[in-house]
Amino acid sequence: MTIAEMLTQSGILTVLGMCVVFAFLVILIGCMNVLRVVVHALKLDKEEPKAQTPVAAAAPAVDEKAIVAAIATALHEKN
Repeated sequence: MTIAEMLTQSGILTVLGMCVVFAFLVILIGCMNVLRVVVHALKLDKEEPKAQTPVAAAAPAVDEKAIVAAIATALHEKN
């Protein structure tokens, strides 16, 4: 097998591999579009409203004295 034949075969194999990947991507995009249409038709894309929680209830309790003590300790250690 000559170098020219090997280069021809490698070029064909490269183009064939790129075509396979491109075809897979086209099929994947098509499936995603079909799935989008099905989800929209079945009205599964609507999020239900969540119950509003007060900000104070969502945030964890903070011990401000402990924070001040930690900052003071860090400043004392630095000096």
